[in-house]
Amino acid sequence: MTGMTKDFALSFDSVAAQYAASRPGYPPALFDAVEAMAGLSFKGATVYDIGAGTGIATRLLRDRGAQVTAVEPGPAMAAQLRQRLPDVPLIQGDGNSLPLASGSADFITYAQSWHWTDPSRSIPEAFRVLAPRGALALWWNIPDPKVPWTAAQEARLQKRFPDYHRHGVAPEAPAIIKTLDDGLRPAFRTLHWRRTVPLDTHLGHLGSRSYFATMGAEVTAEVLADERAELLRTFPDGQIEESYALDVTVVRNPPR
Repeated sequence: MTGMTKDFALSFDSVAAQYAASRPGYPPALFDAVEAMAGLSFKGATVYDIGAGTGIATRLLRDRGAQVTAVEPGPAMAAQLRQRLPDVPLIQGDGNSLPLASGSADFITYAQSWHWTDPSRSIPEAFRVLAPRGALALWWNIPDPKVPWTAAQEARLQKRFPDYHRHGVAPEAPAIIKTLDDGLRPAFRTLHWRRTVPLDTHLGHLGSRSYFATMGAEVTAEVLADERAELLRTFPDGQIEESYALDVTVVRNPPR
């Protein structure tokens, strides 16, 4: 990570506790899909979860039976992970230069984090670390654009923030990977799921995003107050049904 991308990626350290408390997890269907796309099981697999953050996906991978190690560059995010998952191995690092042995992983996973890397560096690094026929898996929870209230919120945020989702690459990930190595064959799926959370949790989720974390408390408070008012018109009971399009890319390490 260099320049602005690194600055934005490490901005999560300023909202690490909020991130851990409010960010959504992932449904079991995600891990079923990754296993099917990879032709591999997580049970007993050696998995490195890169950009692990506060350990949201790390915990789910462990619960799936993986022998998982978390890799995270941010000290405050890593501290949240350590607090919640004290028995999971944790390494400081990022995907551009993995401090991991070659050929040592069955899976390299990026949950909501691959877009903070330089693909020209992180893709070769992933395939260096993967064992033969191991798999790289990338996924992102994206607010579902087919849900009207979600689309309206995204439009409001886009209007207020010119750099909104500037780092989002979820649908483009397979094409980016193939541009770097035409011998790779990425598979792509979109899953759909929902969760219902209190309004404060939803606003905490919004406030944990990178563009909020870098704009300052005064601006953040103003935007979130406006969103509270808008959302109470749609959800007067204060229970927000969040809908996600979960974009998943899986690439097997091909025989060379």
